[in-house]
Amino acid sequence: MQQVKSGDKVKVHYKGTLNDGTVFDSSEGREPLEFQVGSGMVIAGFDNGVMGMVVGDKKTIDIPVDQAYGPVDPERLVEFPLAQFPPDLKPEAGMQLNMTNGAGQVIPVIIKNVGTETVTLDANHPLAGKDLTFEIELVDVQGTSSIIMP
Repeated sequence: MQQVKSGDKVKVHYKGTLNDGTVFDSSEGREPLEFQVGSGMVIAGFDNGVMGMVVGDKKTIDIPVDQAYGPVDPERLVEFPLAQFPPDLKPEAGMQLNMTNGAGQVIPVIIKNVGTETVTLDANHPLAGKDLTFEIELVDVQGTSSIIMP
């Protein structure tokens, strides 16, 4: 049977949990996740976790912060003037918003705190600073083809 190696296209079913057992994502009831190993399509720890698996293999992988979404970056916490929010929007802690930067790029943020004059926005990935655990099952692997030129 073919073992997964860098460059292969794979399909996996997965369930992702935090240290406290909270499920943050799962492919249950959906098509399996498909990605090319080593291409940067998934976090490094997930890429490394499927290496060497064969179709039908199931395993649990623990991914530390540095191979997941990285540590929380304090520079991605921004104080935003409350007066600049639309008048019909009442900001509350935990609310998710999309902000636009000067280049027109959309950045998802979460409101961390609402003060009297400012709102603290967090542009870190929601899983930043967290160790992750994935239960994975390899469903399919398609190896890269080697073309030999004369």
